[in-house]
Amino acid sequence: MSSSVQRKRIRKSPEARRAEIVETAAAVALAEGLECLTLRRIADELDVRPGLISHYFPSVEDLVAEAFGTAAGAELEVLLPVGSQTPTATAAATGPAGAAGLTGPAGADADASTATERLARFFGRTSGEAYDAISRLWINARHLSRYRPLLRDRVAEQEAAWRGRLEEVIREGVERGEFRTQDPCVTAVQILVVLDGLGAHANTEDRGRPAAVTRMAVTTAERELGLSHGALTRDA
Repeated sequence: MSSSVQRKRIRKSPEARRAEIVETAAAVALAEGLECLTLRRIADELDVRPGLISHYFPSVEDLVAEAFGTAAGAELEVLLPVGSQTPTATAAATGPAGAAGLTGPAGADADASTATERLARFFGRTSGEAYDAISRLWINARHLSRYRPLLRDRVAEQEAAWRGRLEEVIREGVERGEFRTQDPCVTAVQILVVLDGLGAHANTEDRGRPAAVTRMAVTTAERELGLSHGALTRDA
């Protein structure tokens, strides 16, 4: 008689199972790239049969788009939460952005009562190795989106979400008299373009940038928002 004990599998709800698949795919995408996402790879990660993954995602293209959207969306919630909302400790620790190490101190944004403080915290988090992982994912997604329509749509959706969130903070600052700019949307785009340009070197950067280059996005924001030099670093 065999003494081996078969491992009991836990039956999960469809919603929980789908979320587990997406979170796993997002973590793999962040660590290794979107090209590494296959239905079999995620099945192996979760120790399930590939057929279970294909039940929720009939095409790997669906999974790639969902994984990127989840990782990029989680990143935005960490970098620039809505209002003074702070990502929960659980989300920061277990979500895709948390897996990349892109987390802030607990309650960091709860104390950011002004638009200037929120923007300063945003810039404070857009540097270092953790942010490089996210930058690599964006580079990866934008390249692959040339050939993958579903991913292209998701990239566009996330770009719009970033612009909208940053523009919201800038408009709030203008209304409160903290910032001065005639077009918050254009200013948001200018800031994001500089951040994207700096992030484009995430695969090759050796961290030997001059301070003026490292600070270029902050300098752009301070200039376009009518702030004094250092205003967005003092409040970080």
